[in-house]
Amino acid sequence: MPKKILVLHTGGTISMQADASGAVVTSQENPMNHVSNPLEGVEVHALDFFNLPSPHIKPKHMLALYQKIKEESDNYDGFVITHGTDTLEETAYFLDTMEVPHKPIVLTGAMRSSNELGSDGVYNYLSALRVASDDKATDKGVLVVMNDEIHAAKYVTKTHTTNVSTFQTPTHGPLGLIMKHEILYFKTAEPRVRFDLDKIHGLVPIIPVYAGMTEELLDLLPVDQLDGLIIQAFGAGNVPKETSQKLNALIQEGLPIALVSRCFNGIAEPVYAYEGGGVCLQKAGVFFVKELNAQKARLKLLIAINAGLTGEELRAYMEG
Repeated sequence: MPKKILVLHTGGTISMQADASGAVVTSQENPMNHVSNPLEGVEVHALDFFNLPSPHIKPKHMLALYQKIKEESDNYDGFVITHGTDTLEETAYFLDTMEVPHKPIVLTGAMRSSNELGSDGVYNYLSALRVASDDKATDKGVLVVMNDEIHAAKYVTKTHTTNVSTFQTPTHGPLGLIMKHEILYFKTAEPRVRFDLDKIHGLVPIIPVYAGMTEELLDLLPVDQLDGLIIQAFGAGNVPKETSQKLNALIQEGLPIALVSRCFNGIAEPVYAYEGGGVCLQKAGVFFVKELNAQKARLKLLIAINAGLTGEELRAYMEG
């Protein structure tokens, strides 16, 4: 019996074409809809769900994808989502935090549009179909498939502006590789706390720290309109002392604040006890988020707030 795979196209470079000047533009005719399926035992059903450049993707679109997957869970054996690469990792992480069905869910995209030299869209698309129809992908969580590699949604990130090998997993490495005739997995992603949301809203900005920062940027924030705040800190999780003073004041006003490191590798943890150091920040109530970059930590806090987590329950989830 063939594996039935639902493909949800959302737009992005994988569905675009370069015009005569070389500029990549949105196309109403998705080239992936003209890709023949060479995979034996795989039945593909495709739907143009969105047609958006990925910078236009919002949490509401991520939620709509989740709801569609949930709605179709009994009708398909796996799911593929084609997506623009700029926010692909955020959509993948969002879905990986939802109560998705226990079936393969794979996101893929392209760094070169369909009519550019060396276009990678068709290859990545067919690779994603292979993974989504593979029984071994069932217990791996939401996956990102690009450039012959399989990555966990939680850890993968875009690392290069234009290179086809842009998606990498710092610290951990990929979950597996796509070979000519088989799919090889090295590891399985850790289990997730999952939520079943029917709405997603709220304002959680990301503020990066920098040398010489005081409180000027934080003072510009409309605090009464914020639902939370993500700080992209130095090193193991440190900020300038003037910044820490302002963060303390915001926490006293009841604003949830979570912190990640701006470093590409490693994990933020409270190590230094000087003013602005991680030890003092954690004592003040800042959440130290493990192994997530700022954009995913933002989604984690936004999801937790929409799930109604507060107080120690919120801290345990954010720091877990």
